[in-house]
Amino acid sequence: MQAVRSPAGEPRVDPAADTYVVISIDDPGSLVLVEGRLSAATVSELRAALVAAADNGDGDLTLDLGGVEIVDASGLGVLVGAHRLAERRGRRLVLRNVPGRIVRLLAATRLNRILAIEPATG
Repeated sequence: MQAVRSPAGEPRVDPAADTYVVISIDDPGSLVLVEGRLSAATVSELRAALVAAADNGDGDLTLDLGGVEIVDASGLGVLVGAHRLAERRGRRLVLRNVPGRIVRLLAATRLNRILAIEPATG
């Protein structure tokens, strides 16, 4: 059984789910932390959180992917959509704490040329 948190933070539990995403908004409009798997089963939760964050802030919209295990094609689509949404709002989407396997995926799909990725520190 996996817990899924909505953008408002209320936990939702789906006993049949084999995937999950936990989203927390640490700095409303500026920083969204994501854990789990970004797949077709979970991207709607992230999309809703990113739309709310993009509409409620200014400056960079930072998406911390440090706790993300897997990103599939749907997850990549949400990242590109969030990038476009941020641009339309006069903002920039910045990916932070991107795991190496996801950095390699972004490079293989050439999305690293479009999406802003903070360099790893430490």
